[in-house]
Amino acid sequence: MIVTLIVVCEVAFWVLLAAGLTFRYLFRMPRVGLGLLLCEPLLEVVLFTVTAIDLKNGAEPDWKHGLAAVYIGFTVGLGHSTIKWADGWVAYRFAGGPRPVKPPKYGVARAVHEWKVAGRWILAAVVAMGLLQAAIWYVGAGGETGSLREWQLRMVWLVGINVVIALSYTLFPKRESVKSAKMR
Repeated sequence: MIVTLIVVCEVAFWVLLAAGLTFRYLFRMPRVGLGLLLCEPLLEVVLFTVTAIDLKNGAEPDWKHGLAAVYIGFTVGLGHSTIKWADGWVAYRFAGGPRPVKPPKYGVARAVHEWKVAGRWILAAVVAMGLLQAAIWYVGAGGETGSLREWQLRMVWLVGINVVIALSYTLFPKRESVKSAKMR
């Protein structure tokens, strides 16, 4: 049931995003579009509530409960930037808005961009780890929480990978080639 709800929440995220942007730009009803976009967090509240009820009713915590926490964390950390990205492209394509700015390719600007991206992923992982820890405390010492702890370890790896990527752009910045600089 939890996995099905996660899939439903993911599909509903994209449906609400598409509906919100459609009302905002195609139907020229920005308030309705904003209202639909603001419904996005309700999906996570529903998922969180159902997961907590499932655990409260005696379900053994397993990978599905961990996946629910990770999904909520990723939505918190990455949802806003995804909506902003989609909004920028829809505004450009259908409403005469400016073309979205591409991320920088070289130097310090690219390193700063990579640290911002890493920050969003780290936020997602920290929220997920917090929810997983809350679930561990909620289940208590008598319950089997090994699968939840495994998800926490995966989130630590995710943080590490993102820090390594951002650090690599800081320590070894990509430089613009002479050929591409002359073409501009």
